[in-house]
Amino acid sequence: MVFGMAEPLSETQLQHWRTFIEASWALHTTLEDELRAATGLSMNDYHVLIALAEAPDRRIRMGELANRLVFSPSRITYQISSMVKRGLVEKVSCPGDRRGFEAVLTERGFAALRDAAPAHLKTVRQNFIDQLDDEELAVVGRAFAKIRQRPS
Repeated sequence: MVFGMAEPLSETQLQHWRTFIEASWALHTTLEDELRAATGLSMNDYHVLIALAEAPDRRIRMGELANRLVFSPSRITYQISSMVKRGLVEKVSCPGDRRGFEAVLTERGFAALRDAAPAHLKTVRQNFIDQLDDEELAVVGRAFAKIRQRPS
Protein backbone atom coordinates (compact mmCIF):
# COMPACT_ATOMS: atom_id res chain seq x y z
CA MET A 1 0.00 0.00 0.00
CA VAL A 2 1.27 3.47 -0.85
CA PHE A 3 -0.06 6.33 1.29
CA GLY A 4 2.09 9.22 0.17
CA MET A 5 5.67 10.29 0.61
CA ALA A 6 6.15 9.37 4.28
CA GLU A 7 8.70 6.66 4.97
CA PRO A 8 6.79 3.44 5.52
CA LEU A 9 6.99 1.58 8.81
CA SER A 10 8.69 -1.78 8.94
CA GLU A 11 6.45 -4.77 9.68
CA THR A 12 7.79 -4.85 13.25
CA GLN A 13 7.24 -1.10 13.74
CA LEU A 14 3.74 -1.36 12.32
CA GLN A 15 2.88 -4.30 14.57
CA HIS A 16 4.15 -2.47 17.68
CA TRP A 17 2.25 0.67 16.69
CA ARG A 18 -1.01 -1.22 16.13
CA THR A 19 -0.60 -3.15 19.38
CA PHE A 20 -0.04 0.12 21.24
CA ILE A 21 -3.09 1.82 19.68
CA GLU A 22 -5.41 -1.12 20.22
CA ALA A 23 -4.24 -1.79 23.80
CA SER A 24 -4.30 1.88 24.81
CA TRP A 25 -7.80 2.40 23.39
CA ALA A 26 -9.05 -0.75 25.09
CA LEU A 27 -7.46 0.31 28.40
CA HIS A 28 -8.89 3.82 28.18
CA THR A 29 -12.36 2.46 27.36
CA THR A 30 -12.23 0.07 30.34
CA LEU A 31 -11.03 2.81 32.70
CA GLU A 32 -13.68 5.25 31.42
CA ASP A 33 -16.53 2.73 31.57
CA GLU A 34 -15.69 1.45 35.04
CA LEU A 35 -15.11 4.94 36.46
CA ARG A 36 -18.44 6.19 35.07
CA ALA A 37 -20.31 3.13 36.31
CA ALA A 38 -18.84 3.39 39.81
CA THR A 39 -18.85 7.17 40.27
CA GLY A 40 -20.58 9.02 37.43
CA LEU A 41 -17.28 10.78 36.69
CA SER A 42 -15.52 10.74 33.33
CA MET A 43 -11.76 10.25 33.00
CA ASN A 44 -11.52 13.96 32.12
CA ASP A 45 -13.43 14.85 35.30
CA TYR A 46 -11.14 12.64 37.35
CA HIS A 47 -7.92 14.08 35.93
CA VAL A 48 -9.11 17.66 36.45
CA LEU A 49 -10.00 16.80 40.06
CA ILE A 50 -6.57 15.19 40.61
CA ALA A 51 -4.74 18.20 39.13
CA LEU A 52 -6.70 20.61 41.32
CA ALA A 53 -6.34 18.49 44.47
CA GLU A 54 -2.56 18.47 44.02
CA ALA A 55 -2.28 22.21 43.24
CA PRO A 56 -1.45 24.88 45.83
CA ASP A 57 -4.70 26.12 47.39
CA ARG A 58 -6.50 23.61 45.12
CA ARG A 59 -6.56 26.12 42.24
CA ILE A 60 -4.92 26.40 38.82
CA ARG A 61 -5.07 28.96 36.04
CA MET A 62 -7.21 27.68 33.18
CA GLY A 63 -4.36 27.90 30.66
CA GLU A 64 -1.98 26.00 32.90
CA LEU A 65 -4.61 23.33 33.51
CA ALA A 66 -5.21 22.99 29.76
CA ASN A 67 -1.47 22.58 29.15
CA ARG A 68 -1.08 20.02 31.93
CA LEU A 69 -3.98 17.90 30.66
CA VAL A 70 -3.15 18.51 26.97
CA PHE A 71 -6.55 20.12 26.33
CA SER A 72 -7.27 22.90 23.85
CA PRO A 73 -8.55 26.18 25.35
CA SER A 74 -12.07 25.43 24.12
CA ARG A 75 -11.98 21.90 25.49
CA ILE A 76 -10.85 23.02 28.97
CA THR A 77 -13.54 25.73 28.97
CA TYR A 78 -16.20 23.14 28.11
CA GLN A 79 -14.85 20.66 30.67
CA ILE A 80 -14.73 23.21 33.49
CA SER A 81 -18.20 24.56 32.61
CA SER A 82 -19.59 21.03 32.86
CA MET A 83 -17.92 20.52 36.24
CA VAL A 84 -19.10 23.92 37.53
CA LYS A 85 -22.71 22.91 36.75
CA ARG A 86 -22.21 19.80 38.90
CA GLY A 87 -20.63 21.74 41.75
CA LEU A 88 -17.25 19.99 41.44
CA VAL A 89 -15.24 23.13 40.66
CA GLU A 90 -15.63 26.89 40.62
CA LYS A 91 -14.30 29.23 37.96
CA VAL A 92 -13.02 32.48 39.46
CA SER A 93 -11.15 35.53 38.23
CA CYS A 94 -7.43 35.44 38.86
CA PRO A 95 -6.29 37.79 41.62
CA GLY A 96 -4.58 40.76 40.00
CA ASP A 97 -5.54 39.69 36.47
CA ARG A 98 -9.21 40.18 35.72
CA ARG A 99 -8.80 38.72 32.21
CA GLY A 100 -7.58 35.36 33.48
CA PHE A 101 -9.52 32.65 35.27
CA GLU A 102 -8.67 29.89 37.67
CA ALA A 103 -10.41 26.58 38.26
CA VAL A 104 -10.86 25.95 41.99
CA LEU A 105 -11.70 22.60 43.57
CA THR A 106 -14.85 22.71 45.69
CA GLU A 107 -15.46 20.59 48.78
CA ARG A 108 -17.99 18.62 46.73
CA GLY A 109 -15.32 18.03 44.05
CA PHE A 110 -12.79 16.93 46.65
CA ALA A 111 -15.34 14.53 48.17
CA ALA A 112 -16.14 13.13 44.71
CA LEU A 113 -12.43 12.52 44.09
CA ARG A 114 -11.93 10.95 47.53
CA ASP A 115 -14.91 8.64 46.94
CA ALA A 116 -13.85 7.72 43.37
CA ALA A 117 -10.15 7.10 43.97
CA PRO A 118 -10.26 3.61 45.55
CA ALA A 119 -12.39 2.03 42.80
CA HIS A 120 -10.48 3.80 40.04
CA LEU A 121 -7.09 2.80 41.45
CA LYS A 122 -8.31 -0.81 41.71
CA THR A 123 -9.23 -0.72 38.00
CA VAL A 124 -5.86 0.86 37.11
CA ARG A 125 -4.05 -1.79 39.13
CA GLN A 126 -5.99 -4.73 37.64
CA ASN A 127 -5.84 -3.56 34.04
CA PHE A 128 -2.38 -1.97 33.86
CA ILE A 129 -0.03 -2.12 36.86
CA ASP A 130 -0.56 -5.80 37.69
CA GLN A 131 -0.12 -6.80 34.02
CA LEU A 132 3.52 -5.64 34.01
CA ASP A 133 6.55 -6.49 36.11
CA ASP A 134 8.65 -3.70 37.65
CA GLU A 135 11.12 -3.64 34.76
CA GLU A 136 8.37 -3.43 32.13
CA LEU A 137 6.64 -0.70 34.10
CA ALA A 138 9.90 1.28 34.27
CA VAL A 139 10.35 0.96 30.49
CA VAL A 140 6.78 2.13 29.87
CA GLY A 141 7.33 5.07 32.23
CA ARG A 142 10.57 6.13 30.56
CA ALA A 143 9.19 5.70 27.05
CA PHE A 144 6.06 7.76 27.66
CA ALA A 145 7.94 10.44 29.59
CA LYS A 146 10.14 10.79 26.49
CA ILE A 147 7.12 11.02 24.18
CA ARG A 148 5.31 13.46 26.51
CA GLN A 149 8.31 15.80 26.66
CA ARG A 150 8.72 16.00 22.88
CA PRO A 151 8.00 19.51 21.63
CA SER A 152 4.86 19.76 19.48
